[in-house]
Parts: sequence; C-alpha cells; structure tokens
Amino acid sequence: MATAGAGPTVVLLHGFPHTWRVWSEIIGPLSRDHRVLAPDLRGFGDSTATADDLDAGTLATDVEGLLGGDPATVVALDAGVPVAFLLTLRRPDLVRRLVLVEGTLGALPGAEDFLAGGPPWWFGLHAVPGLAETVVAGNEAEYVGWFYDQGTRGRGVRPDVRAAIGRSYARPGALGRALGFYRALPRTGSQLAEAAARTRLTVPTTAIGAAPVGRALERQLRPLCDELTGRLVPDCGHIVPLDRPADLLDALHLI
Repeated sequence: MATAGAGPTVVLLHGFPHTWRVWSEIIGPLSRDHRVLAPDLRGFGDSTATADDLDAGTLATDVEGLLGGDPATVVALDAGVPVAFLLTLRRPDLVRRLVLVEGTLGALPGAEDFLAGGPPWWFGLHAVPGLAETVVAGNEAEYVGWFYDQGTRGRGVRPDVRAAIGRSYARPGALGRALGFYRALPRTGSQLAEAAARTRLTVPTTAIGAAPVGRALERQLRPLCDELTGRLVPDCGHIVPLDRPADLLDALHLI
C-alpha cells in the first residue's frame, strides 16, 4: 500500500489490471493537504491474498478495516467502483464523499446503452477459471500493458509505472489471483442489486466518466443518490488518473 501526506484521509481504490501505481500521478499533489492511502486490493498487484472471495462485498469489508473507523473521501476506478459503492451503503459514517470513476454497477438500471453490445470481450475470457492466465503465461506484462495502451487512447503511461505494474502481474500466480474478481462477478451483481434495493447513497457523490463508460455510471447512480454530481472528462481514456490526471485532480479539488 502507498501512503503519503497528512490531513483529511483520501482512499484511492484501483481497478483491473491495476495496482496502487495507477494513482502515481495524483498521489503527490493530493498528499500536499491530505493523508492518502492507496492499497493494492485483495488478490490484485502485490497483495498476497488468494483469488478466493474477490467479490466486491468482501473487498469492501477489507477497505472498511483499512479505514479503522476514520472517515475518508473514497475515490474508486473501474473494478473499485462496486467496492466503494457497497462500502458507502454499508458505512456512510466512514465516507465523507464518494467519487466513482469510469466503472459500472453490475446490471443496475441506467447502463443499458453502454452494455447494449454486451460486456467487453475480456469479461468472458477472464470468467473461465484457469483460461486467461494459461493463454498469456509468460506474457503477462505485455497483456497487462495492452489495457494501459487502450485505457489512455494510445498515449501510454510513464515507462517506470508500466514496468512496475507489469512486474507485479508477472509474478507467479498474480494474474490468476486478480482474475478472481471476474469469476466472482455473479456474486458481486447480487450484492449490488440487494444493497440498492435496501438503501440509498446519502453522502455527496460524484460520478466521473470518460471513454468508454461516459455517463452510464451517472445514470445508474441518479435514482440511488441524495446528492449526485456528474462530470465528463473530454478526450480521455478509461484510466483517467493516468491519462488525464490534471482533470481528475481539478475535479477532486472542486469537490
């Protein structure tokens, strides 16, 4: 886990195939006036946990333990979005503000247009136990790197960040552990539907979209939030904190 700074706590939750380094460009600026916590989620990156229990509810419990009772602003990207959503519904006392970036909330209404053509191709590949990690064995860094090229619209990321993330997922078993998140998606989907039916978000919430998710997350959140702000980052790929870190920082400071 990366930690930096002092002040009000901000927790940064990554997605797939990420590590805490997906936040490399914003940890420094945020830490000037905040205490920043950026963990590797269970099963991801350099974490040592197994691939079991990688549903969003279990990961939300992990983050709850990380906070230790101290309220924080929670910022989540991609696969971190359902984790942060469930955490906030369970423990609104621990979340001062919720910022959700370029992700979706399972099959909750609002993302029909985004999902009209089906989920991205890798969802099916990753869902089959043992398949993806076998197919890409020996080329994990290259496979993971493809997502960073796509997620920055071909602009790429700093070589040191790319290399460090590639090394994390090239470790024996590391990619397979992270793929457990996809294999737990049916359980995550049920958790999201059940939680959304029981309660709503009462903390100030911001949905930040880029390409390809756009406004889909905002539409999913609109009927579930007491206070929601939607933002769209222009000419930006999916991995907003690496592709357009200044825009994300502007949004966070405005919040």
